[in-house]
Amino acid sequence: MRLSQCHNFHDFRTLAKKRLPGPIFDYIDGAADDEGTYRRNSEAFGDVDLVPSVLAGVQDIDLSVEVMGQKLALPVYCSPTALQRLFHHDGENAVAAAAAEYGTMFGVSSLGTTSLAEVRRKYDNPQCYQFYFHKDRGLNRAMMESAKEAGVEVMMLTVDSITGGNRERDLRTGFSIPFRLTLGGMIEFARKPMWGINYVTHEKFALPQLDDHVDMSGGALSIGRYFTEMLDPSMTWDDVAEMVEFWGGQYCLKGIMSAADARRAVDIGCTGIVLSNHGGRQLDGSRSAFDQLGEIVDAVGDEIDVMMDGGVQRGTHILKALSMGAKAVGIGRGYLYPLAAAGQPGVERALGLMKAELERDMRLMGCRNIGELSRDNLRFRDAPRDRPRSA
Repeated sequence: MRLSQCHNFHDFRTLAKKRLPGPIFDYIDGAADDEGTYRRNSEAFGDVDLVPSVLAGVQDIDLSVEVMGQKLALPVYCSPTALQRLFHHDGENAVAAAAAEYGTMFGVSSLGTTSLAEVRRKYDNPQCYQFYFHKDRGLNRAMMESAKEAGVEVMMLTVDSITGGNRERDLRTGFSIPFRLTLGGMIEFARKPMWGINYVTHEKFALPQLDDHVDMSGGALSIGRYFTEMLDPSMTWDDVAEMVEFWGGQYCLKGIMSAADARRAVDIGCTGIVLSNHGGRQLDGSRSAFDQLGEIVDAVGDEIDVMMDGGVQRGTHILKALSMGAKAVGIGRGYLYPLAAAGQPGVERALGLMKAELERDMRLMGCRNIGELSRDNLRFRDAPRDRPRSA
């Protein structure tokens, strides 16, 4: 299979599986416990149907949106993810370049493998910085100061990962943190020698955001210290409120899932929230972001920018989320599989296909711009006739 033969999410996944050692593929592909939430994230979109309009004059389509003060040419952005140079040696640079090509937002993780400042210098598209809350309050401030100096527009704090989910695929291969590869896991690496060649012949693996804070002399093995020693499960709303005030700009919480928490985010001055269950990788059995979207938009949608991620595989998934009131939609695996499959050309192809789907589907919906999408375009299959639109 070649990149030119990839036409959808599942094609990219297939090509990524061919190119990555099994343990690394499973790290992207897997989720927590029985992976029920992972499956539900995509299935949720199938429970609502689109109701198109016709004869609407849809020659020209405008896909642009404004979210957290940023103008995006597409209503879909590349959500921050960790360790990208394990999936392809170009890592974050490949994703940032592709996102810039399509005029959308890209995020660097505090566990990113390319320098935040380097990516900001190279690409002028909107950029967010995702980070975790540390026991060392000084480190939290230092990371925000570095983001400010780099010119990052949006701070994004992940709030659903105070401890790692139970990802049993990783446990079976030994691709846990720290790595303790099983015999089967080592055999899988041996079966994909090109990945190993690229890994050792390109820039040394590092976590530049943490260079001054974590001893990486042990290479990727050292990531374990970050999770076991540095993250702080005692984080509270008061802690986050202090960071929001310190940042003094666009501040987003990623991992909000309840209306009550969404209200707290508004109250402490956040400008955005991302409904997310971390791709089903944390609490298995939790609700999907799309299932919860209407409730939270109804609660705070007029006061804060509501985004979502999880399970997005098609342009129609994005249109359904936007119709429910999301301001923009994030993808993770939707660009990680293309990255693993072919680097920057893979991510560019994935975003190009998504843009084409969105333009085509908007015309078929009879909508000329994102603002014309509404809940009038949706019908829930299992809803009684008198079910409120916001349910």
